[in-house]
Amino acid sequence: MKMKLLAGAMALALVGCSEKSSDDVSVSDTVNTESPAVAEGAADAASAPRIGIEAAPGVAFDYAYTFRLADDRISKVQEDHAAACETLGVQRCRIVDVRYQLTDEKLVEAQTQFKLEASIARKFGANAIASVEKAEGVLADASVAGEDVGSEILASQQRSAGSEAEISRLEERLKAGGLGKSERAELLAQISQLRGEVGNEREARRSGEARIAWTSVAFNYASDGGLPGIGHENPFASASETLMRSGSTALSFVLTLGAALLPWALLLGLIVAFWRSRFMVAVRQQMAKPTAHDPAPPPAG
Repeated sequence: MKMKLLAGAMALALVGCSEKSSDDVSVSDTVNTESPAVAEGAADAASAPRIGIEAAPGVAFDYAYTFRLADDRISKVQEDHAAACETLGVQRCRIVDVRYQLTDEKLVEAQTQFKLEASIARKFGANAIASVEKAEGVLADASVAGEDVGSEILASQQRSAGSEAEISRLEERLKAGGLGKSERAELLAQISQLRGEVGNEREARRSGEARIAWTSVAFNYASDGGLPGIGHENPFASASETLMRSGSTALSFVLTLGAALLPWALLLGLIVAFWRSRFMVAVRQQMAKPTAHDPAPPPAG
């Protein structure tokens, strides 16, 4: 059963929890460097409601963050986040996907996906936010989605128990004897099917247990789009870039519109020119004809 647990400000509360443990300290050391700016950000995060994973046992979480920062700083921040995961080791953090793209609009889009030990996922996200802010970027969006895997595991266990009980009953029937060949074959087929279902349930539980133990964390990096005050020291340069981009878009629109209308304009021009030429010829012919009021030419000699 899928459910959206928290978004927006509540998601920040999750990732900003300041409860200290041995796990928290080890993750903090890999990503965060002590500085007044970082300390101030940590203090602000600490004022948010504290919600721990203990409040949702058996729930598998998926964290998603979107960061906005200057194009030339995205790759460095992405590398820092990957390095922090590598420092933790594959037993606690794994990088499962990395993407970096320069769009047609010359803007950078990137993404890094991690699998993290559930107990450190929230702190890892909080430290990532601090590193982005240190690079003069901002957290544009954060969300936490949860799936109640624990209830699914419990239901699977109950189904397996029922199948095991049915298998025992059928095996006792086989041991009792006195069965015909067709009836015995039918019982064996039922037992085989039930054992297959038990095996499938076992694999589903293992997958669910892994979902609970490992939390998916996705970092999305987006260009600030030249917005003044975000990742740029010179707002006038940012404004000029925005103006140039808007002018380029307007010119592209005009050229596209002109290319679409040019054939029709040429056709209309040919029709008008043809009509005018025929009209002028008719006028000249009319003017060249003699009228009854014109005097007769004088006789020769």
